[in-house]
Amino acid sequence: MPYEEIKTVILEVNEAVLTESMIQNLIKQMPEPEQLKMLAELKDEYNDLAEPEQFGVVISSVSRLRPRLNAILFKLQFNEQIENIKPEIVSVTAACEEVRKSESFSGLLEFILLVGNFMNAGSRNAGAFGFNISFLCKLRDTKSSDQKLTLLHFVAEQCEQSYPNLLTFPDELIHVEKASRVSAENLQKNLDMMRKQISDVERDIENFPVTTDEKDKFVEKMTISFCFVKDAKEQYDKLRMMHSNMENLFKELGQYFLFDPKKTSMEDFFMDLSNFKNAFLQAVKDNQKRRETEEKMRRAKLAKEKAEKERLEKQQKREQLIDMNAEGDETGVMDSLLEALQSGDAFRRKRESRKRKRKNGCVLTSTLVSELLKEEDVSTVPSLGLKNKEKAAEGRGP
Repeated sequence: MPYEEIKTVILEVNEAVLTESMIQNLIKQMPEPEQLKMLAELKDEYNDLAEPEQFGVVISSVSRLRPRLNAILFKLQFNEQIENIKPEIVSVTAACEEVRKSESFSGLLEFILLVGNFMNAGSRNAGAFGFNISFLCKLRDTKSSDQKLTLLHFVAEQCEQSYPNLLTFPDELIHVEKASRVSAENLQKNLDMMRKQISDVERDIENFPVTTDEKDKFVEKMTISFCFVKDAKEQYDKLRMMHSNMENLFKELGQYFLFDPKKTSMEDFFMDLSNFKNAFLQAVKDNQKRRETEEKMRRAKLAKEKAEKERLEKQQKREQLIDMNAEGDETGVMDSLLEALQSGDAFRRKRESRKRKRKNGCVLTSTLVSELLKEEDVSTVPSLGLKNKEKAAEGRGP
């Protein structure tokens, strides 16, 4: 963009071209007023200057350049600042009202106080009328002898069993987590900065020199036509009232819960509540998971015991069936026989008996065959010897 065109855009406060990053870079890279004044004296040597010096010569002709750029940047960023500050004030205000009005949270605090007094019975801490709100997060530090459960798990379980209405308190403290991320100090700084920027713009407009340049629309766009300064002051006043109301609510919360708002910041207070809320919900989940695990183990144990009982019963019935002549209850023997017939065990035993008989018969037959073969060998051996003698005699001759 030509340098003269950049100058015109600034004079006209052309927001279609000007952007936050552009104005921020101009302010950051802009030479100091003394240097700009020196560059303005070199306008007759414009063509002999380098590009940075040429830009400085052109831009130096804009009166009150730096205050003008700061005001334009504030105008461009104003709505964004409102959108950053307002939700934080709303979150803290809503959180203060939720904590103060929540009946389930109040009931939970009462129950925790009861548990604490019961545990501290006989000690110097017995019979307490209350406790510091930061103690809520320390419920996780007290553990059972096996280190598996905490006092918070116990409180959550007792609420589930006896006081289910207290379990709804997380749903009544919706804005606590957002409020825990708000820094009261940064919020106050942002409001103070906005007030200062509005005052600076007002002062610059009042002290702005009368210009004869028709392109210079700075005063017009900041005040008359768009009423930016007036609108900015009205919105700031609303934010200031909301902020003041928020601070009063937090002070009342400090009186109700007996803590000093000057020593306990909003951020710390709501951070403790947010951490406790999340820890309580996690404890409820842990208890539910533990109960499910215990139920599974119980069912598995019962199933194992049932299977073992059935195995022993079947084994006992088989033993009764094998020993049909054994003394005992005939009804039990008949039941075992019926079961054996239904399962096929009786037929398997019959087939096995037949196989053994066939095997014994085969062994007997083999034995008889072997004996016969032996007798045949005995009867043939002498004849074989006689024939051999006759052949030997024929070989010798008369």
